[in-house]
Amino acid sequence: MAQFAGFAGGKTHLTRIPAQFFSDVLPQIDHLDELKVTLYAFWYLDQLESPVRYFSFAQIKSDATLLASLSGQPGAPESALADALERAVRRGTLLRADLPGRSADDALFFLNTPRGRAAHKASLEGKWRPTGEEGAPQLLEHERPNVFRLYEENIGPLTPLVADALKDAEKIYPSDWIEDAVRLAVLNNVRRWVYVEAILRSWKEKGRHETNRRDIEKDRQKYTQGDFARFVRR
Repeated sequence: MAQFAGFAGGKTHLTRIPAQFFSDVLPQIDHLDELKVTLYAFWYLDQLESPVRYFSFAQIKSDATLLASLSGQPGAPESALADALERAVRRGTLLRADLPGRSADDALFFLNTPRGRAAHKASLEGKWRPTGEEGAPQLLEHERPNVFRLYEENIGPLTPLVADALKDAEKIYPSDWIEDAVRLAVLNNVRRWVYVEAILRSWKEKGRHETNRRDIEKDRQKYTQGDFARFVRR
């Protein structure tokens, strides 16, 4: 079993789960796939921005990461998913609506919340139907480390060699150092990792006093002279 490296720092998306789930529902769940699918439902629906939040069986069965995590019979991940959803519906965590003339793949699922109950009731009474414009299906993806996003947003495209260098830097330097060094690179228009790395190495070898962003902007010229001059293209 691969060991989890830990949650990323900085800005990251948080999924809202009602506290009542932990007190009233979680102690009752005795099936691992049901637990996984229930947590997935909280995550999936929290991503949506439409007034009516739901997912269909067809939408979530397309998520290969979710299906691979279920413990059903080999070669039958969709059956494991259907079973887990049915368990969640019987428990009352999710609400299911089968639309007239539609297949089981088109079955809709809502969280059993006031908003979800209203949408479920409206769908059963034919007062609401999905338009297909409520939002694209969400897929589980491994969240990329913040340092990768920081690099791509400020320096340039990520290559395998740079990715390895960034991983090594995260092990050596505090995350705020890396952010500030990238900021200096942007301020000085030297968008190269070797330059960022030179700044970090200098701070580690010579020490770095606590500074704020105003100080960094004020002192940025120091990082275009001396040992740093060779990185600056004139």
